[in-house]
Amino acid sequence: MGLGTLALRAITEARRRAPVLSVVVPCFDEAEVLPRFHARLGPVMDGIGEPWEVLYVNDGSRDGTLDAMLALQAAEPDRVSVLNLSRNFGKEAALTAGLDHAAATGAAVVIDGDLQDPPEVIPDLVAAWREGFDVAYAQRRVRAGETWTKRTTAAAFYRLMERLGGKVRLPRDTGDFRLMSRRALDALLALRERHRFMKGLFAWVGFPSKAVPYDRAPRAAGETKWSYWALWNLSIEGITSFTTVPLRFATYIGLATAAFALLFGLQVVVKTVIYGNPVAGYPSLMAVVLFLGGVQLMTLGIVGEYLGRVFNEAKGRPIYIAERYLPRRGPEELTGASPGFLAEPARAAPPPAQPAETT
Repeated sequence: MGLGTLALRAITEARRRAPVLSVVVPCFDEAEVLPRFHARLGPVMDGIGEPWEVLYVNDGSRDGTLDAMLALQAAEPDRVSVLNLSRNFGKEAALTAGLDHAAATGAAVVIDGDLQDPPEVIPDLVAAWREGFDVAYAQRRVRAGETWTKRTTAAAFYRLMERLGGKVRLPRDTGDFRLMSRRALDALLALRERHRFMKGLFAWVGFPSKAVPYDRAPRAAGETKWSYWALWNLSIEGITSFTTVPLRFATYIGLATAAFALLFGLQVVVKTVIYGNPVAGYPSLMAVVLFLGGVQLMTLGIVGEYLGRVFNEAKGRPIYIAERYLPRRGPEELTGASPGFLAEPARAAPPPAQPAETT
């Protein structure tokens, strides 16, 4: 038997063992709700009829989230994978880490573990994928358990992004809960920018997409990690990562201010020629100075936001660092395998560079 035949057989065997569907669940302090989430996810995925895995990503949790993940893996080692990040990198980075490690050959599903996004919607996403759509995104009809302020500001944000996106259309009332085919996922993972607004990146890669309406439920347990300040920062991140419209807006503000100053100057000249040169009023002078100073500071702030992102991208740091990755094990690997098999061996650090010899 030739080497080519052996290699082909090994590739075929690896594909046979790989899951068709991967469910990626980024988590931060979700120990209380994670067992309930997994208990609901299992029957839903079994009913789809495709080989599947669930990959839990621990984003530097401070409670027992990692222990809960390890317990779930110990109970179902052939279906549960665990990825533990070295610290809290934020949801966008944790989501990227999970998608990087998704082993699915068919499609990957992204869902939060707080049960606000019901796992029971996943079959509808899979049905859209089987129809030929590369992306099936869950679109919220109802946002139960959220305050009027949060619902209103979220709606305003989505409509603003819809207008600012230009050729890239960001779907309304749509979060990260979605399914992506393998080719759409590979295209997404080719985008390695550090400042990541995943909703914008999902929309940017394109591919045939379909909306799947659903009703969002309240949190099953625990507390939300998204304060209004965190949501405001996410909005700034999304706008500056997704569009350059704020820079254009700053330009227009500058042009409008210059035009206003020109007209005001002409008015002063005409008034001086006709009525003489009375002493100008202090209040009006201060109003003009403060107005111009405010416009300049606002414009510098907008430019600074973009410049800071260029600075962070230029440093070239990784999006995340994985402390350990514990992949699932296939049925044939479970026989006689020791628990230590779960953890991939850590890579040795490169030796320190030796100083160059001088003559």
